[in-house]
Amino acid sequence: MDSRIKKMASIIVNYSCKIKKGEKVLIECIGTSALDLVKALIEEIYKAKGIPFVIYGINSITREILKECNADQLKAMADYDLYRMKEMNAYIGIRAHDNVNELSDIDSEKMKMFSSNYSWPVAEYRIKNTKWVVLRWPNNSMAQLANTSLESFENFYFDVCNLNYKKMSKAMDALVNLMQKTDIVRLKGIGTDLTFSIKGIPAIKCAGEMNIPDGEVFTAPVKNSVNGKITFNTPAIYQGFTFENICFEFKDGKIINATSNNTERLNKILDTDEGSRYIGEFSFGVNPYITKPMKDGLFDEKISGSIHFTPGSCYDEAPNDNHSSIHWDLVYIQTPEYGGGEIYFDGKLIRKDGKFVIDELLQLNPENLK
Repeated sequence: MDSRIKKMASIIVNYSCKIKKGEKVLIECIGTSALDLVKALIEEIYKAKGIPFVIYGINSITREILKECNADQLKAMADYDLYRMKEMNAYIGIRAHDNVNELSDIDSEKMKMFSSNYSWPVAEYRIKNTKWVVLRWPNNSMAQLANTSLESFENFYFDVCNLNYKKMSKAMDALVNLMQKTDIVRLKGIGTDLTFSIKGIPAIKCAGEMNIPDGEVFTAPVKNSVNGKITFNTPAIYQGFTFENICFEFKDGKIINATSNNTERLNKILDTDEGSRYIGEFSFGVNPYITKPMKDGLFDEKISGSIHFTPGSCYDEAPNDNHSSIHWDLVYIQTPEYGGGEIYFDGKLIRKDGKFVIDELLQLNPENLK
């Protein structure tokens, strides 16, 4: 077995999830290309004296279920999966999709029903009550999204995912401290001039303990404080459809105007529930190996020199009292290749064109994290 896979399994089990003797661990693998990682995880869990459980899913099968599903069926499915999840101490989710667009032609109302009645209730319990980590897997589908060969993508993937997270975690402390002292944030760039407050909301660092790859520091805006406009410059897949050129206009926290390459479909998502037109997360991406989007949110939200701004539910760790059945990370890159941009904290420039410019944050620039 590839030594890089064994290293990743060790990171997940011993660093991310910190599995202890007797703990039950659910491994969920969506797709069939990550068998070697599943085997390596089982081996590492046993070494840690934990108890592994494994389930598989395939999106083409999920698609068939969703075609004619109803709310009662989805609630019953959620009850079944919640029963199993409540027995677990930890969850490892491997996303090895053969086709990320497999659900793109499912009726939007069916997808809304699926999210509200099944996927979010299960995910919400897992997030709040287990140790968890979610990761992608380097297969041909992901290599195609990245416009590269499978071999090149695998090399990129393991550089990204097996980096020194302890070093990254230490470097994040200064940004956490600064965010917790900050009131007003301003974002400026092409098609973007946005202000909001983060006063009184915790800042949380993510360095390999819940997502792999990782590399972000997040908080949330005060719910009603967001005003202005933001134009996202990365594509974003939601429910199997690729959105591009998403632009939001805010007034007192609410998205009052939203456009994209499919404005009607976008607004249906934003009308999912009362909280879906408000923002639940604001985050900095700092992974030094991720420099361009590849239409995968788990990678794209960590792009060095980016931020993401998330319609939908907040996290309990950084609460702003916004609740929704959606949580959609949308990415705005500010490196020179993507038009540049500036971020101000209480009127002081802290990042320009994707690089931190104040002394206490220079260690988070990519040349210092590799």
